[in-house]
Amino acid sequence: MSDLAREAWLLGRSRAALAALLLLALCAAAAVALGLASVARDRAAIDRMLARQPTETAALKAFVTDPGDAAYYGLQPTWDAPSDLAFAALGGRDIAPAMLRVRALALEGQIYENEAANPELALPGRFDLAFVAVYLAPLVLIALLHDLWSGEREAGRLYALSALPHARRRLWVPRIAVRVAGVLAALLIPFAIGALASGTTLPRGLVFAGLITLVILFWTLVILAVARRGTLSAVNAATLAALWFALTLVVPAAANLAINAAVPVPDGAALARENREEVHAGWDRPKATTMQRFLALYPELAPHGAVPPTFSWKWYYAFQHLGDEHVAAESHAYHAGVARRAELARAVGWLLPPAGLAQAMAAMAGTDVTAQLAYQQRIRAYHTRLRGFYYGFLFSDKPFGPGDLEAVPRFDPDKG
Repeated sequence: MSDLAREAWLLGRSRAALAALLLLALCAAAAVALGLASVARDRAAIDRMLARQPTETAALKAFVTDPGDAAYYGLQPTWDAPSDLAFAALGGRDIAPAMLRVRALALEGQIYENEAANPELALPGRFDLAFVAVYLAPLVLIALLHDLWSGEREAGRLYALSALPHARRRLWVPRIAVRVAGVLAALLIPFAIGALASGTTLPRGLVFAGLITLVILFWTLVILAVARRGTLSAVNAATLAALWFALTLVVPAAANLAINAAVPVPDGAALARENREEVHAGWDRPKATTMQRFLALYPELAPHGAVPPTFSWKWYYAFQHLGDEHVAAESHAYHAGVARRAELARAVGWLLPPAGLAQAMAAMAGTDVTAQLAYQQRIRAYHTRLRGFYYGFLFSDKPFGPGDLEAVPRFDPDKG
């Protein structure tokens, strides 16, 4: 019998060890299943939205007679499709919308008024494979490895085993390898199944599996360092539990609070409210003042900027855009503040490997804060194109008919 086979047989005789590995495998399988279901819901919702768009366009054609009506009633879809690895690291997709339908009206309110979820409720994180690997797998490793030497010492076998020829190579290394391999198998087999179901390419799947492996190797080194120097199994377990609690919960939470205090970010709901109030106030301002401010931003439209004393779509969309300009500084501060917080969190991740590896998983899956901000920027880029399309009709003598709705710019998931 080889050394590895012997250790695998001994591990198989331990009911507690098998129960721990089985429970970890069940948690990983459940996390993968829930992740795949969440991703499937997002994709199905996006598909439904896109499938219904031609019907809405046909309905608009039935009554649209000018570009103002088309811009007002035409809701255009934008979406952030989940990546092939999103099932394994859901990140912030539970609080960030996966799709948003926008009009050529003031945009900032449309973006931020969708922040209906309370971000604080998401602090514990989603139950996904990244959560299982970062939070639960270390506990199983602690259970399997904390008494590697102290257990033999308490049983009176340590000195006899250590006196065997090549004890480290033939005894301790295989024992550690079998236990670590069991934990990795409990995590990576469900991941491999999920990756196949999600259509993940082999290189990306291997890199993500490597991140999971790095988490396990980090905790293996920490556990072995404590177990090698410890004398009592109970003391080792308590020490390692305290380290797990500190490295995965206390220190990251404290760092997050410190980052939030150091980098204030405007409230998105307050920004949306201020945007709406500025837009509503536009109804009561003199048309000449509104158009003067708007045409200062778009001087190329000035030759066609005259508006009648009655209602005008030019004037209406002018003060809509001025509502966005009114909160542009706050919106930029929001974007910059969130990006700065993410940057500082990544810096903390270099000091806290478990947190850093969790961030790396979310970044690779495209579910981190950076990906959310990028989606918002794509929405803004698309909204600029959408407004430019309608301005071309509103500020010219070019006729607009139902057929022009087919030429309305469409959202590009890559560029906006």
